[in-house]
Amino acid sequence: MSTFPPGSVSVSGSTVSASVFLSRPDFVARRLRTLADLRYVGSNLLRGRASAEGGAVGYETAGESIFADNAPEVVAPGSEYTLTTTGAGTPAVAKVKKWGKDSLVTDEDIKRRNMDSVNRGLNKLANSAGLVIDQAVTAAIASAVTNTTGAGAVWTSNGATVLRDILLAQAAIAGQNMGYQADTLLISDTIWAELASNTALAALFARENLNNPVYTGRFSNLAGLDVVHVPAANLPGGVGTVAYVLDTQNLGFIATEDLGGGYQRAGDLVESKVIRQDENDAWRLRARVNFAAAVTDPLAGYKITAVSA
Repeated sequence: MSTFPPGSVSVSGSTVSASVFLSRPDFVARRLRTLADLRYVGSNLLRGRASAEGGAVGYETAGESIFADNAPEVVAPGSEYTLTTTGAGTPAVAKVKKWGKDSLVTDEDIKRRNMDSVNRGLNKLANSAGLVIDQAVTAAIASAVTNTTGAGAVWTSNGATVLRDILLAQAAIAGQNMGYQADTLLISDTIWAELASNTALAALFARENLNNPVYTGRFSNLAGLDVVHVPAANLPGGVGTVAYVLDTQNLGFIATEDLGGGYQRAGDLVESKVIRQDENDAWRLRARVNFAAAVTDPLAGYKITAVSA
């Protein structure tokens, strides 16, 4: 498991200086990857991957049944099998967009603060990349997932029926008979805190279990779903009044386009580059993400509204 903040990079048992660190783009990419993995969850919500060409990727949105249009028939000995159509999804195109940010580390910064100045720059780059990815992915989900059910009561109220609401959404997804199986609950950080401290839910936890959120402060699974939470600002509209129950294995994909240019791969989606600028005695740290988020199976998700006032 990744730790934060990440430890110093070592070579032969001794901590390298910031200048040596920056001269090794692979070190920077590795450090940025560790930070970025801690920052964003979008890549875990759309688990499919695709390669874009010419700045776009084509795909089909699935709305049709997983079954053939006609049921199988009894085939008599020596007879031919009859044909059936299987249907097709609606063609769509997702355009790739490039996002990036630079951070400048001067020789003075390195001389006076060594790795502190580098870590600060990398933190900002990781935060920027994470925000872009999460907002793009959650916006795609919010736009495509239209199946909706209302919460029985606001999840922060005494009459909340959180478990029932989630289980009903799961049942609705499975009940479409499309082969979907929900695995994730997407909520805001504030709703997560409310659920983790909900007295009604706490009464269902085994008190003697040391994995109880009361002891650990962690609340990562509910009703068989992985609980994923992000700041409300990263959700569509910047508010956390809705929750999403999702089948992330089938919901959609993220496409990337290889632009070259000498960048290092810093994780699943992020690329990095270190540029020495002798004209102003500084190092330029760069992180970019070049991707498109697409929901191919909108029926693989369900939105629960009014979970918060």
